[in-house]
Amino acid sequence: MDLTQFGNKTCLYQTAQLEAVISHMAWQAAGLLIGKEHIMIVGIQRRGAPLAEMLHTKLKQNFNLTNISLMNLQIKRYADDLTLLHPETLLVEDKKYDLLDLAGTTVLVVDDVIFRGHSMLRAVEYLARKQAAEIRTAVLVDRGANKLPVRVDISGVRLDVAPTDIIECNVPPYEPVFKIDIHQPAIK
Repeated sequence: MDLTQFGNKTCLYQTAQLEAVISHMAWQAAGLLIGKEHIMIVGIQRRGAPLAEMLHTKLKQNFNLTNISLMNLQIKRYADDLTLLHPETLLVEDKKYDLLDLAGTTVLVVDDVIFRGHSMLRAVEYLARKQAAEIRTAVLVDRGANKLPVRVDISGVRLDVAPTDIIECNVPPYEPVFKIDIHQPAIK
């Protein structure tokens, strides 16, 4: 991602802080999921997938939720620098999920950042067509700028920033260090 046009880059959250945020998100998720017979955690690729894995691990280890499966959805709209890649939010349907039936399953959809809500809405629509009994949503960062009717059940942090600012979630394995940076445009 070319962010050379941006003046300031500031680290807002470092690894230790984000590990505490993920633990708190898992605690909130447990409150929504305990007692459910079938649970699936769905990560929106790219960075939502490893975040979903982190929550999956914490829910199994810390809350003894063993009836949890994990899957990922590939949804494309924006590049990391918020450049519009696809005017229509593109969900790449994996053939292995063609016959997936989520009847009786509570689903938790996980993404890194919710900006306008396009990716999350597309994921929820897809999972609703698969007959999910209940769909909940979790994001590491809520920008508070939804334009679509998507509710976030669990947000790690809320960052009310200017529309021109870019929130960069660095999530292993895609980046070496788990952190959140903000890039702000240079003042001209």
